[in-house]
Amino acid sequence: MRTVAVSLLLLAAAVYAATLGEDGAWGYVNAGAEASMVGAIADWFAVTALFKHPLGLPIPHTALIPKRKDDLGKGLEQFVGENFLQEEIIRERVLGVQIAQRVGDWLAVPANAERVVTEGSEIAALVLGKVRDDHIEALVTEALVPRFREEPVAPLLGGLLAEAIRDDLHHGLVDLMIEEMHGWLLANPDTVHEVLEERAPSWVPGRVNEMVIDRLHLEMVRWVADIRDNPGHRARRALDSMLGQLADDLLSRPETQERAERLKDRVLDHPAVIASAVSLWQALRKALLASLSDPQGAVRRRLLVEIEGASSRLRADAALRDRLDRLAADAAVFVVDRYGAELTTVITHTIEQWDGKEAARRIELHVGRDLQFIRINGTIVGGLVGLLIHTVSVAVH
Repeated sequence: MRTVAVSLLLLAAAVYAATLGEDGAWGYVNAGAEASMVGAIADWFAVTALFKHPLGLPIPHTALIPKRKDDLGKGLEQFVGENFLQEEIIRERVLGVQIAQRVGDWLAVPANAERVVTEGSEIAALVLGKVRDDHIEALVTEALVPRFREEPVAPLLGGLLAEAIRDDLHHGLVDLMIEEMHGWLLANPDTVHEVLEERAPSWVPGRVNEMVIDRLHLEMVRWVADIRDNPGHRARRALDSMLGQLADDLLSRPETQERAERLKDRVLDHPAVIASAVSLWQALRKALLASLSDPQGAVRRRLLVEIEGASSRLRADAALRDRLDRLAADAAVFVVDRYGAELTTVITHTIEQWDGKEAARRIELHVGRDLQFIRINGTIVGGLVGLLIHTVSVAVH
């Protein structure tokens, strides 16, 4: 475009030289060519003065961009902050986008929902793979254990136990224990015999020991079966009473609370705590990674179901969409209000780091094509104005 502009200037100069001193119609052509040269040179000077000194001459108020690039950056920063990063503008724009509706419609496409699950699973697997065992050990030793030491455990245990007893939640556990105990006694009579026989007096005849042990085993089976089949059994009531008393003691008795705290400290000091935490994490990570890597795994299937459900709710519930859009607008306003100044400062910092000549070159490459049209228009308009002035001059004389 610069070549085109220069070519028009040279063309005007050639026409001017060829028609110099001519009268009549050629006089009009000469006047137009002369004015075209004036317009072309004037606009060349104006355009060039933005980026450099014309012909290298240090004329005042030229090379404006290299000299005032920092002021330009500050002006752009202020302009963006005042005209774009305003709460009303951002809120209106975010609400107008209708993010919730678009998300719901996009997720309604099965391929998109599957893509979200797939990419989310890959990211989750990558994150899980980055968590090492020493990270878990550090978390337990440096964060969880000190926090557990500071937190009194007795009131917590007492409250949980009292609520469990009040809601009869412990009965299911008791039933399970009794059922397992009854099954074990029936399936392991030899083990029961061995245990009791080791504790029998050595002076008692063997045959007598066997009869006594058989009888004890039979009574134990009957007693456990009776507890199992009778919800109001005395042993069950005794257990309820004992657990209730323990809950009260944990909540109110300093002696019991102190023993609970000592037990907590002994547990936390045991090396198995860290080992158990790491083992639990390893098992959990292994299970999650296996499920995430399996397209038909339980985790990915569940994620897909939840995403499909969320999409349906978004498309069907206008109130939910409106609420989410407003939350998105509030979030955008918060981010701009909190970090807007830092965002616009990027403009100033970036331009300040540019070299003056480099900044001028970049800007000229970006807008220079349009600026050359100014030179071209100046050449054409100047010629037309010169022709008009010559016409008026001839007419007056």
